[in-house]
Amino acid sequence: MIIDAHTHIFPPRMRDHREDYVGRDPLFERLYAKPNAKIASCDDLMSKMDEEGIDRAVILNANWTNPEMCRETNDYIMESVARYPRRLVGFCSLPPKAGDATLVELERCIDGGIKGIGELRPDIQGIERGDEPVIDDVLELAKRRNLVLNIHASEPVGHEYIGKGVATPDKLYRFILRFPELIIVLAHWGGGLPFYALMPEVAEAMKNVYVDCSASPYLYRPEIFNHVAELIGAEKILFGSDYPLMPPSRIIKQLRPLGLDKEIEDMILSGNAARLF
Repeated sequence: MIIDAHTHIFPPRMRDHREDYVGRDPLFERLYAKPNAKIASCDDLMSKMDEEGIDRAVILNANWTNPEMCRETNDYIMESVARYPRRLVGFCSLPPKAGDATLVELERCIDGGIKGIGELRPDIQGIERGDEPVIDDVLELAKRRNLVLNIHASEPVGHEYIGKGVATPDKLYRFILRFPELIIVLAHWGGGLPFYALMPEVAEAMKNVYVDCSASPYLYRPEIFNHVAELIGAEKILFGSDYPLMPPSRIIKQLRPLGLDKEIEDMILSGNAARLF
């Protein structure tokens, strides 16, 4: 079995009429304004999963600040999960500055079968700074309802790319310390936070933290799998592609030639995600 724990789909209208969304939300404008920026629908994802032998996928939303876009994309993700309940798991997006409406939207999504929140971007949504009072209430509800948080992570060094952001290990570490009981998945290898797990206090703080390998070929050599498994344990690594940014097969082609023990490879490709979701 293979579970892709990091994919994105949006309503086809966002792809076909993207000019209507440019200007409504800063993240959409940053990532999807250009016509060649890939936007996938549920049908696109299912076709890719069938083509590449992916059994299940976690659909992440994006951290829109526009409440209407949050609701529109949440609806589409919940509808997609309802169409394919044995193959898809959905996450929701929440507007950080909508006051009580943020909690109402989260409750609505939980009732609709959502299993997590994300992909959050602390640099945009005020999570790391703690300057949005509603965030504490959201995360307390997430803890009570056993939701998983997926958080975008950024490397503090290396090349620049669209959407990199500034959610660096130091900021993520402070966030994790504030909410030690939350189950958190840090995208893109946690921006390198696992490298600091050689420090005992960091390793302790990451006891409920996982990382996914989404977009890994853009960031690291294949040996990253070996190193992170040694530092925080293979049981903390989730296979994720960041589809449609790249197909799942591109990550698998990084992983399989490493010759990892089959038990470890199976944990990364499906076992760890199955346990979480």
